[in-house]
Amino acid sequence: MTDDEKTGTFLVTAADDDSAVLADVDDGQVHTLATNPGVETGDAVEGTVAPEPPLEVAWRLVDVAEQWSISVEESSEAPTTHEREIAAEGAVGELTKRERAGTGEIHVLTVPESETEAAVADVLDDEDGLRSRAARLGVERVVVRSEPGVVSVRYLP
Repeated sequence: MTDDEKTGTFLVTAADDDSAVLADVDDGQVHTLATNPGVETGDAVEGTVAPEPPLEVAWRLVDVAEQWSISVEESSEAPTTHEREIAAEGAVGELTKRERAGTGEIHVLTVPESETEAAVADVLDDEDGLRSRAARLGVERVVVRSEPGVVSVRYLP
């Protein structure tokens, strides 16, 4: 590994036949790849990137330890009893994070009942943010559930 190489977890924020854009999920640094090594928008990649010679303005993916796709979906199911209890303990506007048994996390937002739909839309509108957190956690699915006053974001294996 050279000094210019960087190993980490990256989110593919854009991809076409010729190139791809990877964002480091820990520091946000963006790496535009000179070629697409077979990744798609929404994928997470644990690996190493290095500058592409001779100009070193683009990058190449030199090693892939793991690659997976991350789905984001809104569920018609209501938040769980546990998630509703967490929301009841929080003040309106508060975000509470809890580790899941096993792998992943649950984020519970306590929102004004009249603004629940708007809060869900805001959460779903931040797909890159949701996928970046999922990549950091090493999970494959993000599921958003809601009922008036409660929005849960579940990061699941």
